[in-house]
Amino acid sequence: MELREVKTKELVEELKRRDGVQVEYAEPYIDKTFTINGPACILILID
Repeated sequence: MELREVKTKELVEELKRRDGVQVEYAEPYIDKTFTINGPACILILID
């Protein structure tokens, strides 16, 4: 199976279980500010 065939939801669930991954949520219609002390890679997933 190639990664492009894996659903985004499945990829995200796997990433959330990994060491070095911090999960933050922004609730609908609520502004949220993040402070990052890198190095970091920011992925914004809109569901």
